[in-house]
Amino acid sequence: MTEQQNPVDPAIVSEDPLVPSRPHGVKSIDIDDMLMGDIRELVHAQASAILLNIVTDLHEADIAEIINRLDAEDREFVFNLIEPAVGSAVLLELNAEVRGPLMDAWPSEKISAYVDLLPSDDAADLVAELPPSVAEKVLRSMPVEDSSDVKELMQYRPDSAGGIMGTDFVSVKMNDTVNQAIREVRAGAKNGMIIYAVYVVDDEGVLVGELPLQTLVLHSPNRRVYKIMEPDVKNISTDVDQEEVAAMFRKYNLIALPVVDTNGKLVGRISIDDIVDVIEEEHNEDVARLVGSDAEELERRSPTQIAMLRLPWVLTTLVIEFFAGLVIHHFDQTLSQVILLASFMPIISAISGNTGLQSAAIIVRAMSTGHVTLDRWWHPLWRQIQTTLIIGAACGVAIGLVGAIWQGVWVFGAVVGGSMFVSVNISGVVGTTVPMISKRMGFDPALTAGPFETAFQDVVGISIFLWLATVLLRWMV
Repeated sequence: MTEQQNPVDPAIVSEDPLVPSRPHGVKSIDIDDMLMGDIRELVHAQASAILLNIVTDLHEADIAEIINRLDAEDREFVFNLIEPAVGSAVLLELNAEVRGPLMDAWPSEKISAYVDLLPSDDAADLVAELPPSVAEKVLRSMPVEDSSDVKELMQYRPDSAGGIMGTDFVSVKMNDTVNQAIREVRAGAKNGMIIYAVYVVDDEGVLVGELPLQTLVLHSPNRRVYKIMEPDVKNISTDVDQEEVAAMFRKYNLIALPVVDTNGKLVGRISIDDIVDVIEEEHNEDVARLVGSDAEELERRSPTQIAMLRLPWVLTTLVIEFFAGLVIHHFDQTLSQVILLASFMPIISAISGNTGLQSAAIIVRAMSTGHVTLDRWWHPLWRQIQTTLIIGAACGVAIGLVGAIWQGVWVFGAVVGGSMFVSVNISGVVGTTVPMISKRMGFDPALTAGPFETAFQDVVGISIFLWLATVLLRWMV
């Protein structure tokens, strides 16, 4: 799926005759407010030649940043100045909330022209964003071979190995020669394919080995592939979750990984640039869920839809917080006799809650990257206990001294400091264990942390604080 296979008439994309060929070297610039002001003035003046001179030498990501920051009515004008091969790459770099409306105004033929210039995995992602009726027209407008690749990829879950793989790879049969393998590499390179290794398959298409490119230049052209291939080739199945794929890349320091179906047949390849996107996506998703949100809510969603996504988490947290209110009501006699206790309650809740949330965030991220595994659960737990012992002691001493001086009674300081120490340590243990327990039970650990942990710690922290204050009340009044 390359420009050479299906050239696009620039007239489809732009009526400006000044569209130049893409240079081999591109430069990166700082897209500051001054430059954006100049670009907006040029757009309003319809200064195509000057704008084209500005964007021609820029990287696709920089061009996308410029278009992202333009007003909706100006984006189409600037985008149409770019030649198709560059425009297809710019499309991928645009923010989803910009790319969607931009493509919504295009006819299906124009979308097809850009999609067909993309690698199969990127093309599938782009088509998946389109309304079903438009996507169907786009696929019909594409060459049969390319549309078949895209349709095949769209059948897999987006967050699976099959969903992120590309179908562009170089493979040879076991009995092929080195010379035949080199010819396949050359053909792939001419089609714009980035090649890290040549995969070796048997007559049924089952993956049996690989040939690093350096191996091809070190052996005789007539040597058979099966004699020099590396048979122990790392591979992964199409149904494996993308987090596990990223962990495999990290563990083995891979730059590419072949993907096989349930029968072991080679069907695709995942490269390191795909995994960089996965890591960023998973991180954003985990962080969003930790705070009771959704990773996709900043995409093309209305404020009402975003509110409906957040509301269940807020209401659940509210219910848990009611228990904190019941605890306070139960100890109202203690609070009425030592009113200063109320001043320290939010401090203990906030510090212990934040400690638990930090612990949860660390453990969720560590499980995503493979640094923490459930079969060694005690290792992160023990490290977290050691950490929270130090944090709890430091915070306990600090708040205890303030409480003792403020109230003028050392027992009051001991109650405040002791409550802080115990609450911080409990929150660290809860924040570490709950995500691991959730993972073991088959739930998403990011969904069970965050608001739950913070609200739970409010109840526990206040309970410990007021119970201890009640026990030692006679020495504080």
